[in-house]
Amino acid sequence: MMQFHRAAVPVLIALAVAASTLLGCGSKTTATSTPEKKTLLRVGLIPNIAPEEQKTKYEPLRLYLEQELGRPVELFVASNYTGVVQAMVSGKLDLAYFGGLTYAQALQQVDVEPIVTEIDAETGTEKYFSLIIAGKDSGVSSLGELAGRSFAFGDPSSTSGSLYPRKMLSEAGYDWEQDFAPIKQVVYSGGHDATARAVENGSVAAGGIEGRVLARLEKDGKIDASRIKVIDKRLVQGYPWCVAASMDEELKEGIRKAFLDIDDPALLDLLRARRYVSVDADDYAELRADAERLGLLNPAK
Repeated sequence: MMQFHRAAVPVLIALAVAASTLLGCGSKTTATSTPEKKTLLRVGLIPNIAPEEQKTKYEPLRLYLEQELGRPVELFVASNYTGVVQAMVSGKLDLAYFGGLTYAQALQQVDVEPIVTEIDAETGTEKYFSLIIAGKDSGVSSLGELAGRSFAFGDPSSTSGSLYPRKMLSEAGYDWEQDFAPIKQVVYSGGHDATARAVENGSVAAGGIEGRVLARLEKDGKIDASRIKVIDKRLVQGYPWCVAASMDEELKEGIRKAFLDIDDPALLDLLRARRYVSVDADDYAELRADAERLGLLNPAK
């Protein structure tokens, strides 16, 4: 349940960042994953929708990877974004589907390597949209009209539901170090679907959300699109699939090839992709800099 306690918001952010960095203790570790010596490939997914739905949704991908890699695959979905970071840091995962921010948070603690991301079906590029949406009858049509109103972020470690909405609000003159004053109330819904519902039903005036999730919620009839409007948006570097840097090169390249070879339209639609392309750490350098500047990473040592 969302909590409308203005004073608690900085604490929530601090706890979220601390939770994702606690195991690092200020320095990186080497991921202990050695899946090439195991039968099982352990795959983690950030819960960009309700966790119980996420695991079921990605079952076709699990089956595809089993077939392509010739080994059993197990999916893990944490209750929040930092749970997937912690699982990778502690060596409980071999492959993880991170957002750009969770990748950056993981990278501060453990050697992980982004290998592929999707070409977005809407933009035709490696980037997708982070949106700020408002209720149609909220009286808010621009970021400048949020003073004295309420705003919902998603999970504190969400790229499109936290980092980029923070960036948009900061660029519009709201002070992130002072709880985005003069916005009256800032809350954390825990996920994109919860943010969409909060804006739709008027619990908050506006919120940050991933554009693709909003489109899927509309398509599935889970929200009424006529009650929501987009008031700002930014392009975001795509979600990276990341492996432990210590992974055997043959397995690493096998995983990369499995994604690059996906051509089943139904599976690509499920994954919100036209196709996959290779990426590396440099593709996320700007995102990491934004995350550090806006207080979502530990300061660079």
